[in-house]
Amino acid sequence: MISVAPMMDYTDRHFRYLARLISREVLLYSEMVTSDAILRGKQQKLLGFNIEESPLVLQLGGSDPEKLKQAAKIGENYGYSEINLNVGCPSDRVQSGRFGACLMKEPELVAECVAAMRAAVNIPVTVKTRTGVDDLDSYEYLCRFIEIVRATGCNSFIIHARKAWLKGLSPRENREIPPLCYETVYRLKRDYPELEIALNGGVKTAADVEMHLKQVDSVMIGRAAYANPMLLAEIERQLNKNSEEAHFYERKAKNTVIAYLAYIERELGRGERLRGLIKPLLGMFQGQAGARLWRRHLSENAGKSDVRIVEEALNKL
Repeated sequence: MISVAPMMDYTDRHFRYLARLISREVLLYSEMVTSDAILRGKQQKLLGFNIEESPLVLQLGGSDPEKLKQAAKIGENYGYSEINLNVGCPSDRVQSGRFGACLMKEPELVAECVAAMRAAVNIPVTVKTRTGVDDLDSYEYLCRFIEIVRATGCNSFIIHARKAWLKGLSPRENREIPPLCYETVYRLKRDYPELEIALNGGVKTAADVEMHLKQVDSVMIGRAAYANPMLLAEIERQLNKNSEEAHFYERKAKNTVIAYLAYIERELGRGERLRGLIKPLLGMFQGQAGARLWRRHLSENAGKSDVRIVEEALNKL
């Protein structure tokens, strides 16, 4: 299975709608939503999504078992197909709330949170984590973490193949500076064959995906899928061994944009701003002739509220 990672300010419902137009097979994730926000905030704004995005996973942030239990149940009622607990984000804001990567230091608490959510919902509860955190980065520690959490009945883990440094590195640096340790994730799958292990981190091409799928159950793609959404079509085509004729990507990209135009018109009618609606489109023609003119036209006219600017940008390809 292939999935697109939950990414704050990126994997919003507009991007997810576009991604689903490109691929019916990819598993999509929400941006991380904290349990506190769900319990105190505007739930429809935080959790609402288009049915076309399904299947869709809700990623939760938090460390209070009771709050996570309530938030997970609300998510299930909204129609999410799975609940995922964030145990990988290293930002200061997340740490101050005692969730994200810092929870790797408290595997018993993670287990308590997972158990509470599993008791509340009838959909899968999974965990996204790192290979380690700070100096707790041995393979033995990762196994201890996995074993404590799996004792709750959780059998699915997404592993970002890097450790996290909680101090001294920004979230972006934490995605780039700690070295990738794919062999650690491969080894985890070999040692725990009964668990579903997904690999995340540094995946940029269809060839990368094929390589990792020989070792693990699934692969999660991050920013590469946002920078070039058509990568999802390329991966799907390669894994399914489809042999389309020349210009497949150019034609599919254009057809996808044309289909997305109807979504833009609908969302503009609901009061959405054009800028947010066209942001996911910027990378649609990555590497193709005219892509630069496409991006420029969209960016320069994003402040308007006229769907025709997308049609005009298509004519520049």
